Amino acid sequence: MKYSYSVGCKLENLKDLRNFIRDSLGKHGVTEIYVSEIVLALDEMCSNLMIHAHHCNPKDMLEVNIEINAGKPLVFEIIDDGSVFDINQFAEPDLNNLVHDKRKGGLGIRLVKSIMDKIEYTQMSGRNVCRLQKEVNL
Repeated sequence: MKYSYSVGCKLENLKDLRNFIRDSLGKHGVTEIYVSEIVLALDEMCSNLMIHAHHCNPKDMLEVNIEINAGKPLVFEIIDDGSVFDINQFAEPDLNNLVHDKRKGGLGIRLVKSIMDKIEYTQMSGRNVCRLQKEVNL
């Protein structure tokens, strides 16, 4: 089963995106703990794209696709045409340095990587595709 949702790059739209993810996963009996983790990870990814790649321009759009097939990992795609930021290439800051320097930021990427099992970046028809996978028992 495939679900799709398009959203303008305005942070206020994240609530509806989170509801779309919850509703889509809920239809397939995904446990609440997995749903919460996945919503957190996708919210982080989409908010970073909205802020850093699209500068919160509501005319810019993100497309979020969810593929759910029994016996296979859940697949989430975030598609946009902003600047590319591959979190697999991001050097995570040392936690001790974050605390010592009282820096904000950098923890969201660590969180997404700890929640998702696989993260890939590709180009499709001139657009950026971030594909995230999560193993769950359905």
